[in-house]
Amino acid sequence: MIYVENIRKEFKKTIKQPGLLGSVKSLFNPKTEKVVAVDDISFHVPKGEILGFIGPNGAGKSTVIKMLTGILTPSAGLCTINGKNPQKNRKSYVKEIGVVFGQRTQLWWDLPLCETYAVLKEIYEVEDSAYKRKMDLLNEVLDLQDFIKSPVRTLSLGQRMRADIAASLLHSPKVLFLDEPTIGLDVVVKDNIRRAIAKINEEEQTTVILTTHDLSDIELLSKRIVMIDKGKNVFDGTVDELKKNYGQMRELHFELAGDSSLESLAYKEKFGFSDDDINIKREGVKATVRFNSDIVPVGDMLSYTLSGVHISDISVKDADIEEIIRRLYKKEVSADA
Repeated sequence: MIYVENIRKEFKKTIKQPGLLGSVKSLFNPKTEKVVAVDDISFHVPKGEILGFIGPNGAGKSTVIKMLTGILTPSAGLCTINGKNPQKNRKSYVKEIGVVFGQRTQLWWDLPLCETYAVLKEIYEVEDSAYKRKMDLLNEVLDLQDFIKSPVRTLSLGQRMRADIAASLLHSPKVLFLDEPTIGLDVVVKDNIRRAIAKINEEEQTTVILTTHDLSDIELLSKRIVMIDKGKNVFDGTVDELKKNYGQMRELHFELAGDSSLESLAYKEKFGFSDDDINIKREGVKATVRFNSDIVPVGDMLSYTLSGVHISDISVKDADIEEIIRRLYKKEVSADA
């Protein structure tokens, strides 16, 4: 469905010299430098897949999405979606995609939501019967009926996000681009939106590209992720592969019993951990020890902990995806391992 082959995007940045004289020189004889925002990125997304597309701020995610949606033209390389070039086939292409950009709405601020949808129906030339079927589905999965007659400006952030997702799906797009769809939302609303995305993907086989900083979105919706950093591919694989390859961080969670103290557990001295390889937190009787299990196996950590303090309860947690990605970006592990 989506083919991205060696795309690259360069921008020219004007270098301004300091002071008034520098401003005048820049006006009449500007000096520029080349900035590479996206550098030789490739990935393929089959029909019906939800792809998690992530990276730190400034990694080039938004630039890639803008090229895939046809807003920007690649400096080099090629991207096609459902066999169409987003730039050359723009008029027909936009009818096959839906886009939701986080805090930016595509809805008319003063119109009731139902009238907004009626306008979009005409813009996308959706037939009456297809429109009714789609609205029935969207009402079911996004629970729109309680506010569908309200002006958009009166909606809460969670309601507006659901309304925006519905608007992007009215014309049954083959591909849905979701940029931070749960940003700023409370836990309940986030969960509702995630379930709605999953259900629409399952029922209509809509291909989804999801960019987010909320890694719970990734774990709950995507089996596969593509990570980029500084405009380059860092990782392309499943969440399980990411955890297997880079998930050496583990956590011990335990409750101290009696008058036990963590001070008796000299993990660094005992095992030679660096500051990046171990982190200890305590809140009352509850303690968490995050450690690099590539340096010390879980069994050894458990034995040492149990021999040093009295514990009423203990558990081991697998690597958290957020911690894995943080370490990967810090280059604590090699992306080529």
